[in-house]
Order: sequence, then structure tokens, then C-alpha cells
Amino acid sequence: MNPATTGLVAGMALGFAGYFGGFWAFLLVLVLGAVGLVVGLAVQGDLDLRSRRQR
Repeated sequence: MNPATTGLVAGMALGFAGYFGGFWAFLLVLVLGAVGLVVGLAVQGDLDLRSRRQR
């Protein structure tokens, strides 16, 4: 998936969470999405967490 499609899917998920679950559901989906992004980037190799930890 290209970045535009990924952004569209993420925006739609946040929209549904905000519409059907309210503000707290929106916030929960946003935080869990950010955690998933960081984990995905680390697994993919685009984010090196070891260099950040050694500082």
C-alpha cells in the first residue's frame, strides 16, 4: 500500500471511531495506531530503536 492509501484507511478508522465511539474511542484508536506505526517501522527496519536508547 502506498502512503496515500494508508493515510486514507487510518483517517477512515479514526473517523468511524470518533463518530460511533466518541472522543475517547477516537483518542484510543489514535494512540494505538501510533504504537502500531512505531512497531511496524521497527520491524520493517526503517526505525532503529537501539541508537535512540544508547543516548
